[in-house]
Amino acid sequence: MVHSYLKHKTMPTKGEKPGKGTYKCKKCGKEITLDSADDALPNCPVCNHTEWDKLN
Repeated sequence: MVHSYLKHKTMPTKGEKPGKGTYKCKKCGKEITLDSADDALPNCPVCNHTEWDKLN
């Protein structure tokens, strides 16, 4: 059973500006760092995937 809070949680995706921090590609695990709140997430530079998990 999926908890209701998980249904509404969205992961950062390409083009969004989720804030400073380190993000890990959901597909290949490549980590990138956004240094500014104005930085937008790119496609993954390794596998071109567009979904990320925030690490910190």
